[in-house]
Amino acid sequence: MATKKAAATQRSTVVGVFHSRGDAIEAVNELKRAGFGEGEISLVGKNAEGDVQAEGNNAATGALTGAAVGAGAAALASLGMAFGVIPVIGPVLAMGPLGAALVSAAGGAAAGGLVGGLIGLGVPEDEAKYYEGEVQSGRYLVTVNAPSRYDEAWSILHRRGAYNQQTAATAPAATAAQTTRTTAPRTSATSTTGEGTMRLHEEQLHASKQPVQTGEARVRKEVVTEHRTMEVPVTREEVVIERHPVSGQAASSGDIRPGEEVRIPVREEQVRVEKEAVAKEEVHVGKRKVQDTEQVGGTVRREEIRIEEQGDVDIHAKGKGRKGEKGQ
Repeated sequence: MATKKAAATQRSTVVGVFHSRGDAIEAVNELKRAGFGEGEISLVGKNAEGDVQAEGNNAATGALTGAAVGAGAAALASLGMAFGVIPVIGPVLAMGPLGAALVSAAGGAAAGGLVGGLIGLGVPEDEAKYYEGEVQSGRYLVTVNAPSRYDEAWSILHRRGAYNQQTAATAPAATAAQTTRTTAPRTSATSTTGEGTMRLHEEQLHASKQPVQTGEARVRKEVVTEHRTMEVPVTREEVVIERHPVSGQAASSGDIRPGEEVRIPVREEQVRVEKEAVAKEEVHVGKRKVQDTEQVGGTVRREEIRIEEQGDVDIHAKGKGRKGEKGQ
């Protein structure tokens, strides 16, 4: 038991089975959007009608009859799809490394069996035989080489409706009816079996974000000249002359001296203005993230079911449908 668990842990190839080619193609496209390369993804499915419908994987829609296998398969190889015949299974559509190994692009002939190709990818033989039986029954096989992203790859496949040998028992019971309808010859749009299963799809919106530059802020310094005044207290000297009358004293002729003078120096304070550069403010420039909410929208499509009655028919609908659907 321990040996089997270790082997499962070391497996690098993810395998998923789909009931419809559309679901398989959608899964391939989602794998590519998740970053898995074209060289890691393969798709193999039975082409019961004998024509080729090139879809997905950068392939344009086209058709080839079974008689044009030779040159037609080479043209499809450039689109990422190939058409050929695999023993036991019959005519198939294939793309990716597994498809390239199984189908010869030059001649449309089988280069090897599906079981051998899966075993070469590390899938046990019993599982490989099971998957060959699923493809032979009309299902579509998608493989992903994901040694370091195994769980992520399987999550994408499973979300798109895939199952494998381990989960086949828990797959929805409705898939059996869908498989019967898919593999039956498409001779009429009306079901004659009395039962049928229909899968409804809708488109969903997915939003992605990326940073874009919406503007630029520039912070620089400029020198601005302005006139400022300030009041400074100063001291100055003034000459004060006081005159007093003198009487009662006799003066001699020698006291009269022409040209006699007294010098008194007068001073005052003068203001000298000096300038000095000092730091007054510091400006820090940076960015911050502000969280906003933007409302985005788009037009999506979805499938709804319409029930038309003819004659006396009692209809009992089970389950919850969308609001507005008839018969709910």
